Amino acid sequence: MPPARVLVPVAIVVALVLVLVLVGVIGSAVTRGFHALTAQPPHQGTMIIAPTQAKAAAAARDLSGDEKDAADYLAAQPTAYWLTPEQDPIGTAGGTVLDLISQARDQNRSVAVVIYGLPGRDCGNHSAGGLSEADYPTWVGEIGAALDTAPEVQKIVVLEPDSIALSDECGNIAERARQLSTAVDELTTANTWIYIDGGHSNWLPAEKMADLIRQTGVIDRVRGFATNVSNYQASADEFAYAASLSSLLGGAHAIVDTSRNGVASSGGEWCNPPGQRVGEPSGAFHDDVVDTNLWIKPAGESDGECSGGPAAGIYWPEAGVELTQGVR
Repeated sequence: MPPARVLVPVAIVVALVLVLVLVGVIGSAVTRGFHALTAQPPHQGTMIIAPTQAKAAAAARDLSGDEKDAADYLAAQPTAYWLTPEQDPIGTAGGTVLDLISQARDQNRSVAVVIYGLPGRDCGNHSAGGLSEADYPTWVGEIGAALDTAPEVQKIVVLEPDSIALSDECGNIAERARQLSTAVDELTTANTWIYIDGGHSNWLPAEKMADLIRQTGVIDRVRGFATNVSNYQASADEFAYAASLSSLLGGAHAIVDTSRNGVASSGGEWCNPPGQRVGEPSGAFHDDVVDTNLWIKPAGESDGECSGGPAAGIYWPEAGVELTQGVR
């Protein structure tokens, strides 16, 4: 005789299903929170996105031949996106960051941004500009709020290249300290790794650079510093320089820009020196101090109106062709 069947009321079944669904939702939320709490800093193998907003990608649509091939190649390389008030002003900067984060989610990659809008930026040189003292906190606050929406996505922030290394020449380290402190406050969010300006190995001696960094008062509130941003120094020299800086700064970590240091011999010229090549791709190597190398300066974009180049930040097809010789 078969055993009697036990009839479970429908209400109980529904309740059990709801419990299982809730457990799944809660478990998913806990997992996301766990990932945020145990987030790892950038490291060798970290893959950042190649932003769809890359200027090389836009330029490629109107180019042909070698110039188009070079622009297509550069647009496909994992590279940091530069947030500037000229390109992404107040009211749009947050939306740009949200779009970059969406790309990172879709590709299961990290996102790297450069914040470049400091008041008095570049002391009136080729990249002169920046925001007013009143507007800067609003701008970086908007960016920070967007970064804060994605604790599960690794965000790498390079904060105001040249701002500290130039401060001695500009005579404004106290102003820079206040401005950078505000920016760090606004940009510090879960799984966001901030690197401040560390100059490069052929600029200021490590002792001088470390002293300027200490004067900003923010080194203990960030991951570390970035070196060689938009420059051409050899990776080996930058790793040695980073080690020296780190030893003077209590063990701070670093990232190194390798987007255009494939030749590593610019003769000391920083503004569109001829004969350069792209360097090692993002995420290629690291050591105990350098978390990883990254392409921070988008290769192919001009340093300024020098050596026949267009204005700073404009994609320059001729430079793109030269930089990519031998790699495409």
